[in-house]
Order: sequence, then structure tokens, then C-alpha cells
Amino acid sequence: MSVYTLINHSELEAFLAEYQQGDLVSFEGISAGIENTNYFVDTSAGRFVLTIFEHHSFEELPYFLNIMAFMADHKIPTAHPKPNHKGAYLTELKGKPAALVERLVGSGVENPTQKQCEVMSEHLAKFHVAGQTFNGFRPNDRDLSWAQATYEVIRSHLPTDEQFLIESEISFQSQVDWSDLPKSVIHADLFCDNALFNGDELSGIIDLYYACNGAMLYDLAVMVNEWCRMPDLTLCPQKLQAAMVAYQAVRPLTLDEEAAWQAALRMGALRFFLSRLKDKHLPREGELTQIKDPNVFKTVLINHRATV
Repeated sequence: MSVYTLINHSELEAFLAEYQQGDLVSFEGISAGIENTNYFVDTSAGRFVLTIFEHHSFEELPYFLNIMAFMADHKIPTAHPKPNHKGAYLTELKGKPAALVERLVGSGVENPTQKQCEVMSEHLAKFHVAGQTFNGFRPNDRDLSWAQATYEVIRSHLPTDEQFLIESEISFQSQVDWSDLPKSVIHADLFCDNALFNGDELSGIIDLYYACNGAMLYDLAVMVNEWCRMPDLTLCPQKLQAAMVAYQAVRPLTLDEEAAWQAALRMGALRFFLSRLKDKHLPREGELTQIKDPNVFKTVLINHRATV
């Protein structure tokens, strides 16, 4: 969500003319995140988020936007995209696909409470259950083959200890069989800044542009690696227990999932360790950018590998 594509007032007015969402009042760039260009947009009809997609094509984006609409229609708190005059969720802006979505109330959380972990986990389970009836499909493009390819690209930039850690973990993960684990639509990036809360009430799950069809267990692991993490980068036992109980009250884990849990935690840590390393060593230029510390997930991965 960095600002890579700059727009001016007249360009945004022309874009909004394709919608029935009022006249432009003001707008500002959003610097949080790293993938797409985002702006807060205020019009005479209300507040919205404009996303300009920097990497996705017009052909692949309907999957994400349809998930947002689908989940909102199934009472999962997500931002419903706004259709333009043609009934489409996508409109071209400066030669790139762009979408206008609801701006949900609430804010991200930096240090989730145990209650917020419970609430987030419960809604993730509901997201997964609903997603099993979604008729779109997109494979996970941040899977183990992506991990191997990304490592090869950044390998020469890494110290020996990081090379050994990544190579060892990729070798371990290559022996894990994910094929029989229950699958659904997964968020795949459910970090604390991708959910909005009002106190202990979840008001929105946002930034679904990594969503795909994959193992629900992996999605749960990505979530708890972030939400249940303590300052020393280990998982808080109380928050983890609360999150797991809340999730399984909606969707109990299978025996195969229970057996694969530790591997899922490790895969979730590996994925974000690698993506952050790539952003650090091979950054993309943006007007406003935020590159997150890869050492967080390096330590999380090391901690999980030490757990028997």
C-alpha cells in the first residue's frame, strides 16, 4: 500500500465520474504497506479507499474483488467494492486497473489483546467456512516453489547463516504433504494492519490482494504468527490457546491438520521472512514506501524450528 502512482485532483475527478459516489472533496496517499498504491478519498457521498494495482492485471483482479463482495454478502466484515456505471468493480486510472471500495471504520491494532486474538481467529474461521462455497479459484502464488525461486534471486545478498536457515527450511518443507489438508479461500496476509477494530469488535478484514485457494491451516498459522507474537518474538501461550479455541469453535481442525501445525507455523514464517528480505535487498521505488524488518520473521522461524 505504498504510493507508487501519483495522481492529481483532476485525474481523480475524471475517475470518480465513472461512479455514482458523489463529487471529490479531498484525498491523500496511504504509506502503510508495500504492494499497491492506495489513497483515502472523501467525496460528497462519503469516504472510500482508492486502490491502484501495480502488479495485477485486469484479468486476475476480479477474483479478489469478487471475494470482497462475496464475504461482505455473507456477513464477514470486508470492504465491499463499488461498481462503476458499467457494473464493473475495475476502472482504468493512468493506464492501470483501479478500484474504489468502502472505507471501513476502525483502525489496525499494534498490540492485540487476548480478546482481539479470539475475535480475529473466530472471524477467520467464518471466512474459511464461507469461502468453501466461493466459486472462483486462484492458486497460492507464495507457495514453496515461490520460496525457492525468491531465495535464488536474493541468495547472493544474504549472509551465510541466512542462506543455511532458508535452505534447511525449504528442504524440510519439501517433505511436508499439504495435498490432503482442507482447503478454502484464504486471506494469506492477515496481519494486524489488515484488520480494523473498534475496541474488541472487528469492523473489517482488508487488503485481500494475496487471497487465494489454499490450506486453511496455513492461513491460521500466518495469523497467529502475527497476532499472538510477544515482544521477544515467541508466541504468547495464552493468546495462542485463546485463538485456537475460538477458531475451532467454528471449524475444528482435522487430525491431519493437527499433525501439520508446526510445519504450517514454519511455512508462514518462511514466506514472510523471504518476502521481506526481497523488499530489503531488491526494493521497488515508490513515492512513499514502508519496508518491514525481515529479522522479525527470521527470529520467528528460528523459534519454531527449535520447538519440538
